[in-house]
Amino acid sequence: MTVMANSRHFRTIFISDVHLGSKAAQTDLLLDFLRHHEADTIILVGDIVDGWRLKRSWHWPQGCNDVVQKLLRKARKGCRIVYIPGNHDEFLRDFPGTHFGGIEVAERMIHDAADGKKYLVLHGDEFDVVVRNARLLAYLGDWAYDAAIALNVVLAAVRRRLGMPYWSFSAWAKLQVKQAVNFIGEFQNVVAEEARKNDVDGVICGHIHHAVMEEINGIQYINTGDWVESCTAVVERHDGTMEMITWQKPAAVTTLQPLTPELIEDMKAA
Repeated sequence: MTVMANSRHFRTIFISDVHLGSKAAQTDLLLDFLRHHEADTIILVGDIVDGWRLKRSWHWPQGCNDVVQKLLRKARKGCRIVYIPGNHDEFLRDFPGTHFGGIEVAERMIHDAADGKKYLVLHGDEFDVVVRNARLLAYLGDWAYDAAIALNVVLAAVRRRLGMPYWSFSAWAKLQVKQAVNFIGEFQNVVAEEARKNDVDGVICGHIHHAVMEEINGIQYINTGDWVESCTAVVERHDGTMEMITWQKPAAVTTLQPLTPELIEDMKAA
């Protein structure tokens, strides 16, 4: 646990699944994270804007504007920002190679790390059979997740009053369902295989809101997590080392998690 007094500079920051426009988006925490972390390049790995929810009902509080403005200011100051759309912001997939306010849109990319390793960077929804083959089912699942998030707020308040630690019902429920169909494991294996086909050393993705860094059959699989519950980002240090940061409290605390065997086991058990 490291107390952050000043901003820290990295070679690259990877962020995904912010879901701006969703009531569950942790915009205050993300904005605070962006204030305390600088990078030569920021790669937005999909579902930054939640077009699905915005279509159902418009919800765009000031926090959403603040996050967008913060990213645009970083771009104006010379930070390269690449936006790889996901399924929730798929409307941007019609504009590959386009720049919006200095933010570059790309379908996917190969990231060259400082240590010489190459990483395939993509959102990952194209490997989710639910999203790809049964869009109605995906929408229903999205609605159910919203309901779980709302219930989670109530349960968290009750647990606080009882002096009990935080526990995420929505994360638990989602994980139980996906484990029941072996979804996460299959997703990770398929994405790692895609990286192998592209002759790279690793893959960085988002989509399933399950932050993890692990090796799968010789491929380094990295999922950046989300800014709905886990509030995680992956950073590349200037020597090419990849680390995961969990941002928990505004302007105060961050957890740095280097890739260690103990961390890998903890994430597998999460």
